[in-house]
Amino acid sequence: MKFDMHTHHFRCGHADGNIRDYIEAGIAAGLQVIGISDHTPYFGEKEDQAFPRIAMGKSELVRYVQEVLELKKEYEGKIDVLLGIESDYFPDHVEAYRKVLTQHPFDYIIGSVHSVGGVSIFNKNRWKSLNEKQHIEVKEDYYRLIQDSARSGMFQILGHIDAMKGNYPSFSGIMTERILDETLQVIAENGIAIEINTSGKTKLSGGWYPSDAILERAFHFGVDVTFGSDAHKPERVADEFNQVAERLKTIGFTEWVYYKNKQKHGVPL
Repeated sequence: MKFDMHTHHFRCGHADGNIRDYIEAGIAAGLQVIGISDHTPYFGEKEDQAFPRIAMGKSELVRYVQEVLELKKEYEGKIDVLLGIESDYFPDHVEAYRKVLTQHPFDYIIGSVHSVGGVSIFNKNRWKSLNEKQHIEVKEDYYRLIQDSARSGMFQILGHIDAMKGNYPSFSGIMTERILDETLQVIAENGIAIEINTSGKTKLSGGWYPSDAILERAFHFGVDVTFGSDAHKPERVADEFNQVAERLKTIGFTEWVYYKNKQKHGVPL
């Protein structure tokens, strides 16, 4: 069985195509399940669409939900269309996000940390003036936010848990094994899945999020895993699904999971 839990579309302002394009791409790729998971609005900001090239406006959320639910009905019997969303995790605005997201029938919510200390994790310039100690502090702050997101009870999946390496490949070499192991233990204890996200190939780091080394540690701690292409173009739907499945098997995983109605479903590898 093939599935892809992480796809975007035009509403976020930095993806191509509409929702139907991604569903059709999923069918063409042989998927049985496709999750639509565009970026949440910035609920902590006053403006309707505070960052038009990053996330949809608040006024678009209801239309987004309605469109996915309509397409779910239309494609019934051809492919299972799931209503998901990718939510930012901002500690100061957790309750604002929780209040809105609980009002809609999401099959699952992906929790992703995209900002540390008010700076995008993909901003490679943030590292230029930092010494070795500060590099470690930033990486630890990143993983503490991921821990907090796992404990929040808001999410079924955590998105791209080492994506801070995306535009700064040296991130992976910053020595913080203790905080990483601690983070994976917290994720396992809270019964949340991490995604293998193949969009890392579009960044300077290349490869997948997370790295094979992290996946091996995740297996050790009993963390569930799922698949997400993080497609921002329809042609990337299910990208490298088979390769990821084979790699997981070599690590020792025997199944991965997806979520429907916020219930976990295991899929043999």
